[in-house]
Amino acid sequence: MKKLSLAELRAIWAGAGAFTLDAADYARIEASAQTVQTALASGAALYGINTGFGKLASTRIDADKLAELQRNLVRSHAVGVGPDLPARIVRLALAIKIVTLAAGRSGVRRAVVDALLALLQRDALPVIPAQGSVGASGDLAPLAHLALPLIGEGEVDLKGERLAGGEALARLGLTPLTLGPKEGLALLNGTQISTALALDALFRTQDVFNAALIAGAMSTDALKGTDAPFDERIHLARGHKGQIEVAARLRALMEGSGIRESHRSAEVDQRVQDPYSLRCQPQVMGACLDVLHSAAATLEIEANAVTDNPLVFAEDGAILSGGNFHAEPVAFAADMISMAAAEIASLSERRIALLIDPALSGLPPFLVEEGGLNSGFMILHVSAAALVSENKTLAHPASVDSLPTSANQEDHVSMATFAGRKAGEIAANAANVIAIELLAAAQGVDFQAPLKTSPPLAAAHAKIRAASPKLERDRSLAGDIARVRALIDARAFA
Repeated sequence: MKKLSLAELRAIWAGAGAFTLDAADYARIEASAQTVQTALASGAALYGINTGFGKLASTRIDADKLAELQRNLVRSHAVGVGPDLPARIVRLALAIKIVTLAAGRSGVRRAVVDALLALLQRDALPVIPAQGSVGASGDLAPLAHLALPLIGEGEVDLKGERLAGGEALARLGLTPLTLGPKEGLALLNGTQISTALALDALFRTQDVFNAALIAGAMSTDALKGTDAPFDERIHLARGHKGQIEVAARLRALMEGSGIRESHRSAEVDQRVQDPYSLRCQPQVMGACLDVLHSAAATLEIEANAVTDNPLVFAEDGAILSGGNFHAEPVAFAADMISMAAAEIASLSERRIALLIDPALSGLPPFLVEEGGLNSGFMILHVSAAALVSENKTLAHPASVDSLPTSANQEDHVSMATFAGRKAGEIAANAANVIAIELLAAAQGVDFQAPLKTSPPLAAAHAKIRAASPKLERDRSLAGDIARVRALIDARAFA
């Protein structure tokens, strides 16, 4: 069965990945579709195939109206609101939906899967409003917008040009589909939007995490902090995998620093212990890393899962109703990512505060000469504090909320789509906080001249300085933050 690894999913998210299906995939798809036809011929009541949906599941639909039933389902559920989902998330959602259908448990024809593949391969991305799903019974509203172009409706972003669905199909040399039994339901049921949103937050938070380790190590060096708390023996004594890995990475980042060597002896440096935001980086960042690994494992499973309803088991002719569309695992994973990203930014803000405070840093006030005449990094810290405070509210778990829908038929929902969306917002805020810290840490290292930082941190410092010259006197640093943030997004600090 077709499976996508996290690396492959990240490549698709970045617009650089592609995949195809093989003969075995199509054999499963066709067997599943045939099983639906056989079951229909038996006259049995089959949920969403020859019945209504949700609270209307007891209503039987005549055979000559089954195609209209599926078309109406897609149309009626396309009621999303809010901003459009970014292209990277739509690409992921398309890929995950294709993998789900290729498992051969959804009862759709090959033509449906091929149409989705054509959209993905041609970068013809359905326009999908971000809001309107509670993360149970599938991401119904956003997935309906994903499905509309297949029947020649909705809108498509075709390489940056927004087109009506029918026009986009014509440009691609495709014709609108007439949906068969269960096909509309299979397209709308599932956790593909929630999972794509959570994966987007995961990938962005992973990039922020890597940049934050460099920022933390550079801040430690700029503040003439000690690397003794990163000693492997301390972390092996506790045993957490992420903590051990982070400590090793911090040691490697600071190895060979002339700044560190300048204050190694007790005669030179009378300080016994650094503040927690320096000393406890392995413990905090290691815990974040463990959480991200756990969320990644959940989302890799979910991206390859069959999450619509009912499911078709061609091997024994069974069509079974269940609840794989309930996105609780995704909601939990997204909320975990939110907490990790919020903590990464929170720890960073504390280091920025250390850097600008001369009583704690030994550096010029607000990291600029002629303080008073110049405000230096004073307000950059305010911006970081604002973002960290915003994250504290956003990090409240969405998964603990539920609001019954569909006349109490769907009486417990996951809120996974919102969990994924806000995790992405927190990751974006965290990226800006880390960009500010990288600027401040680079400025702090400059003030330690002629002492030099370590080779790995010097390389990172050079990237920062290519985007932002040293602050000699006040200027607007908004563009500098944006350029360093762009380096984080481009994985320059991976």
